[in-house]
Amino acid sequence: MSIDRNEAIQRIRKALKARSGKSWSVTGGSGTAWGWIQIQAPPSRRAEPYGYTSEADRSELGQLLGLEGPVHTQCVSIPASNDYRQEYVDRAEGRSPAVTGKPYWD
Repeated sequence: MSIDRNEAIQRIRKALKARSGKSWSVTGGSGTAWGWIQIQAPPSRRAEPYGYTSEADRSELGQLLGLEGPVHTQCVSIPASNDYRQEYVDRAEGRSPAVTGKPYWD
């Protein structure tokens, strides 16, 4: 099944909100990073002085996505491929991924 970037963004955002009761910033890249997706706390919950996602939100987001430990301070970065998009939609919706993305770069 093919899932485009905008559909993945909408589904991930909706699933994370439904499962956590909180809003999450799920955005698509622009320019040469157009197909990539980033997930992080919204600006109102980002920690100062650098605007990073707090330790509590990083831990919660890691749990929501079924990852080991907290996510990176800046964001979860999802590469621009159908397999990665499907993997993270499955994770956000609380399922084990049906497929896992494979790096396509050197």
